[in-house]
Amino acid sequence: MAQSLLFTVKRHAPEFVKPSKPTPHEIKLLSDIDDQDGLRFQIPVIQFYKYDPNMKGKDPVDVIRKALSKTLVFYYPFAGRLREGPGRKLMVDCNDEGVLFIEADADVRLEEFGDALQPPFPCLNELLFDVPGSSEVLNTPLLLIQVTRLKCDGFIFALRLNHTMSDASGIFQFMSALGEISRGNSEPSISPVWCRELLNARDPPRMTCTHREYEQVPYDNDTIFPLNDVVHRTFFFGPTEVAVIRSLLPTHQLKQYSNFEIITAYFWRCRIIALQLDYDKEIRIICIVNARSKFVNLPLPKGYYGNALAYATAVTTPRKLIENTLDYALNLVKKAKANVTREYMHSVADLMVIKGRPHFTLARSHIVVDVTRARFGEVNFGWGKAVYGGQARGGGDGDIPGLVSYHIPFKNAKGEEGVVIPSFFPTQIMERLVKEMESVLKSNTNQPTKGDHGIIISSL
Repeated sequence: MAQSLLFTVKRHAPEFVKPSKPTPHEIKLLSDIDDQDGLRFQIPVIQFYKYDPNMKGKDPVDVIRKALSKTLVFYYPFAGRLREGPGRKLMVDCNDEGVLFIEADADVRLEEFGDALQPPFPCLNELLFDVPGSSEVLNTPLLLIQVTRLKCDGFIFALRLNHTMSDASGIFQFMSALGEISRGNSEPSISPVWCRELLNARDPPRMTCTHREYEQVPYDNDTIFPLNDVVHRTFFFGPTEVAVIRSLLPTHQLKQYSNFEIITAYFWRCRIIALQLDYDKEIRIICIVNARSKFVNLPLPKGYYGNALAYATAVTTPRKLIENTLDYALNLVKKAKANVTREYMHSVADLMVIKGRPHFTLARSHIVVDVTRARFGEVNFGWGKAVYGGQARGGGDGDIPGLVSYHIPFKNAKGEEGVVIPSFFPTQIMERLVKEMESVLKSNTNQPTKGDHGIIISSL
C-alpha cells in the first residue's frame, strides 16, 4: 500500500438523498443488542473499482445516487434519525430526512494505490469526508456515502455507518441491495427485515450467563499509547505461517482449531510479550462473534440487518499466557467463542437493560475482528467486483492504537491467500513484537517462557 501517496480530492457540496417514493413515518425501536454503548460509533467501509469498458459513458456517481434513492424505499429507516428515550433506549425516527451523499473527483489513478490494497489508506479523510456536525450518534444522518471518480475512470465508493443500526452482515446486505438496483433490478433479491424485538431483553430481564466482557475495569496506562509515537506494520499469515504455528501443537490437537483461532491465539501471545504488562494483572481477549452462525442457533429471519454480534471474552494474566504453551491460549479463545449461544445472546440483551447499556471492557483488552467472511468485495454496482472492499481502517487512525486487530483477507505477491493484520504500536513495542513473531516462526519451538516480573524472555 502506497502510504506516501498524495493526491487532491475535489468535492461537491454534500447533499441529502431521500427515498424515491413515500415511506412510512414511524418510530422503530432498536434491539437491546443494537443500542449498547460499545456500538455507539461510526464505522467506515471503502470499495475500490476498476474501469469497465462495458460501462463506457456511465457515471458511477449518477448511477449510485439514483439507485440509493430507490434502495432507501426498502431500507427507509436509514433515511431517518436516531433518538434516545428513557433508559437510554435508542429508536429510529423514520422521517425521510435522507442520507448524506458526496460527489467527488480525485487526481489519482487506481494503480497508484499499489497492488497491495489494504488499510490504512492514504487520504481516507478525503475519500470519506467527515461532514461537520454529521458524526454524532444522535440526531444526525445514519449513513454517509462518498463516490469519488478517479483519473483512470475507476472509482472509490466509501460509506460511513452508525454502527447501532447494523453489523457487518447487515450493512453488506444493504450494499448488495444498492448494487443490485444500480445494475437495474427493481427491488433487492433479499427483502430487508426489521424484527429488532427478537433481540430485546426478556420480561423480566434475567442474566443467565457470565459476561466478563462487560466488567467495569478502571483504566491504567498499560495500554494507552501517545499517538505521536505510533508506527504501522502489517503481518501476513498465509498457508506457510499457519502450518508452522500448527506444527508447534501436539499431533492429536492439530485438527481441533480453526485458522482464525490459531492466528488469534498466536498473535495475542506475541502481543502480550511485546507489551511487557504487569505479569499478574488481568488481561482480556475479545473475539467478535457473528451470532447468525449455525452454532449459535439464533432464530433470526433471512434479511435481518440489525446487529447480531457478541463480544466473546477470555480472561487470564500475562504470566499464565506466557508461561504456558500455545495451546493454553488456543483453548481460551476456542472456549470463549463456544460460550456464545442463543441463551447467551438473550442474557446479553437482559444485561443491557439491567445495567444501563454498558460499554464492553477496554482496559487491558485485545479485540479481534474477523472480516474474512464479510464479502464486501462482492458488491457490484455494474463495474464488477471490487479490487478491494471492506474495512477502511486497520486499528490505527480513528481507533485506539493497538486495541483492535482486524483479520483481513489478502493475496500476497506469490499468489498465496491468507489474512493480514494491520498493527499500530509505539516504536519500541513494535520492535519487540516483530522480534517475537520472527523468533517463533523461525525457531519452531513451543516452550513456555520464564521471566521475572515485568521482564519477558520471548519464545513460544
